[in-house]
Amino acid sequence: MTILIDRPLWPARGRLWSHLVSDTSFAELHDFAERLGVPPRAFERDHYDIPADLYEPALLLGAQAIGSQELVARLIRAGLRRRKHAPGA
Repeated sequence: MTILIDRPLWPARGRLWSHLVSDTSFAELHDFAERLGVPPRAFERDHYDIPADLYEPALLLGAQAIGSQELVARLIRAGLRRRKHAPGA
């Protein structure tokens, strides 16, 4: 089991956010997010958007801190990356 989280650097809605992913399965990711108390609506394609105040709790629960570029690379290598579709595609 490897749950990965990047630092909360992404601004939106007046807060900073992290991305939470699994490099194993979406089932593992959904289970972890539920244990962290993250609502299902926070899931977007291949990751959960996690507010900065849940970054430390995610680490305490076992998530591995990792840089954003490495997070995406690991997601791609695992075959779990789901890219946004271009408009009209």
